Amino acid sequence: MGRTCLSRRNDGQACLATPTVTGYCFMHDPERVEARAEARELGGKRRRREGTLAGAYDFDGLDTIAKIRRVLEIAILDALGLDNSVARIRTLISGTLAAAKLLEAGEHEERLVALEAALGPRLAVKKR
Repeated sequence: MGRTCLSRRNDGQACLATPTVTGYCFMHDPERVEARAEARELGGKRRRREGTLAGAYDFDGLDTIAKIRRVLEIAILDALGLDNSVARIRTLISGTLAAAKLLEAGEHEERLVALEAALGPRLAVKKR
C-alpha cells in the first residue's frame, strides 16, 4: 500500500490522499494555503463560465442522442467558420464520422422501438 497524507479528516479518520514531498496532500499542506484559495476561486469561475456557456449553446447534458447531436452540430459549425487548414479538415472529418454513428444509432433505436411495438403482444405472452 502506498503512502498517505499525514493529516486527519474532520471526522478524525486518516486522510487517504497521496501526499506530496511535504508529507501532506494538496488539501492539507500548510504551505499551500494560497494555492488552495486560488484553486477554489478558479473552480467558482469555471462553474459560472460553464453555466453561461450552457445557456448560450442550449446545452443540457449528453444523455440523449439529440443532446449529443446538438453539441456535435455546434462543433462542426465552429469548425466550418475557421480558416482552411489540415486541423480544420480533420475536425470536420471527425465530426462527420461521429454524426454518421449518431444517425446509425438513431436508426437502430427507431427500428428497435418498431419491433418491440410489433412484437409487444407476443412478448407479453412469453413473459408469463
